Amino acid sequence: MTALFVLLITVIIISNLAFITASYWITQQSIAPQGLRTLGNLYATPALSSQLLNSQETANEALGQMVDYMPLRGAAIYSADGILLTKFPYKNSPAFPANVSDLDNWMMLQFGTSYSTDLEGENGELGRLVLLANNNLPVAFYTGIITASLGILFLSILLWLLLSKQVKRHITIPIQELETLALRVTREENYALRVIPHSRDEIGQLATAFNTMLSRIEAREQLLKSARDEAEDLATEMRETNEQLVKEVDVRSKVEKKLTGFQHYLNNIINSMPSALIAVDGELYVTQWNQEATNLSGSMLEDAVDQPIFLAFPHLRPYAEQLKRCVELNQIEKVERVSWMQEGKICHYALTFYPLAGDNVYGGVIRIDDVTERLNLQELMVQSEKMLSVGGLAAGMAHEINNPLGAILHNVQNIRRRLSPTLEKNKEVAQDADVSLEGINYYLMLREIPNLLDGIYQAGSRASKIVTHMLSFSRRSKRQLVRTSLVEVIQQTLEIAEADFHLGESTDYKDIEIKLELDESLKPVAIVINELEQVLLNLLKNAAQAIFMRVNPTTQGLIQIRLYRQQQWAVIEIEDNGVGMNEITAKRIFEPFFTTKEIGKGTGLGLFVSYFIITNNHKGELSLKSKLGQGTCFTICLPLNNPLIKE
Repeated sequence: MTALFVLLITVIIISNLAFITASYWITQQSIAPQGLRTLGNLYATPALSSQLLNSQETANEALGQMVDYMPLRGAAIYSADGILLTKFPYKNSPAFPANVSDLDNWMMLQFGTSYSTDLEGENGELGRLVLLANNNLPVAFYTGIITASLGILFLSILLWLLLSKQVKRHITIPIQELETLALRVTREENYALRVIPHSRDEIGQLATAFNTMLSRIEAREQLLKSARDEAEDLATEMRETNEQLVKEVDVRSKVEKKLTGFQHYLNNIINSMPSALIAVDGELYVTQWNQEATNLSGSMLEDAVDQPIFLAFPHLRPYAEQLKRCVELNQIEKVERVSWMQEGKICHYALTFYPLAGDNVYGGVIRIDDVTERLNLQELMVQSEKMLSVGGLAAGMAHEINNPLGAILHNVQNIRRRLSPTLEKNKEVAQDADVSLEGINYYLMLREIPNLLDGIYQAGSRASKIVTHMLSFSRRSKRQLVRTSLVEVIQQTLEIAEADFHLGESTDYKDIEIKLELDESLKPVAIVINELEQVLLNLLKNAAQAIFMRVNPTTQGLIQIRLYRQQQWAVIEIEDNGVGMNEITAKRIFEPFFTTKEIGKGTGLGLFVSYFIITNNHKGELSLKSKLGQGTCFTICLPLNNPLIKE
């Protein structure tokens, strides 16, 4: 009802505003302009216009007669000369311009309706009459509109009160009663309540439908109550049954948990074994395998189970006969050595096939053991024995070589001494032979015999020194730390390395430039001489081999050896411009049996032993920096004050 009342007020206000706007527009656009034009035309008649221009009194009298025209708010007459002749002083009348030439601009600035017309005098001269009207509606018009609107509003309110009383009686009160009863039913859940219909209209029909709905709900409630009672009895029985099932499930869960824990325990056991274990059934389908089998085959347990063994582990296909014999004849089968490629290198394995033991159980277990390290150790032992034999043979040969070398050097000295002109014995023998020592020496000098003797002596001395170094290097060391000049050790190692002609085909250190930067002022360092020579020789051989492995080199092979002091360390750097190595190889270079050389050309123990000698035996550090295609730099750091030696 409130909305209806607000709508009524809004309609009345909008109607009044529309009426006032239309009246104002009609007045402005039609009534005021027509009145001014009529009035101007009346005064512009020859009978009146000639009198208006005769004198100012006549003009004032004529303008005074226009006061009865309500909209008019200003009037003025201009003479034929364009001068303001007279104007009528209305209330709030605007100030007319003194000259008719300013009249057009002035009229454009005025509010309301304006009109001007020409006045013709007795002698034919032309004057000008200007009228200005107000477009505003009179106050009485607004008063009448408001009075009529208030009357309509009063009658509308009376009608609204009468209508609201009837609506409240026939609509609002029945709906409120229906709402109250619905809330009571909801709150009390009492479906026996009923609403009393007040009429047979739509509200009454709604009340009847509501009573019908309550009757049906009451009937269904009775049925639900009966079903609820039966369900409670059934629930009691189900509860007892559930309690029994829960106890059984609890017992089974505990058993299953123990079995699962035992299974995990067994899985952990077989996964912890270093050997690969694979179980197969009588049809050679995989039933179980451990983590090591996954590592070897690359197949996960979930993918391998219930698959034929030769599909899950293709490497075992060549040994199908041994596996079938093991399962069918219940006997152990062994394969001592097989070789497979793993992670880019050849690894060796031993295979053992065991039959499953048990009643009515058929199948087998495959055990795969990695014997690569064992075989490498065996080969290393054989190689060590061979090297010991070769070492002993080399020592014997060195002693045998030293004897003729000593004779050669001794005889060279004797030749020089017997040709010397200062010895009396030489002079006596020359006189007996009737020769001149000066002539003999002059002949020998012309034939460059002294230079040849110097070459024989230098070559023999060099060979003797090399043999001496080899004997010293091949002797078993007592691992005694001795303070020694590192400069001398490096130079001795270079002399040994230059005698090695097995670095490559038709290559040796003569094809490589060796650049030394040695700090002569570095004080002696406590080392095991033979061990450090072994490390340096190994690094030099690796550097030379890396240089010879270059493909289409554009620069000469270069090995730089630097010796300097850095804080409390004596640092030796051996840098080459060889092939270098990638990051993965650099990380594994000190691992035992890791080598990048071809099979049969390296054991993979050289750098491992070198690392052990420097870090363990000398308490130092061995590191490297390398970049593929640019070379490698090995750095040896030896403590100046070794904790293993007592000062």
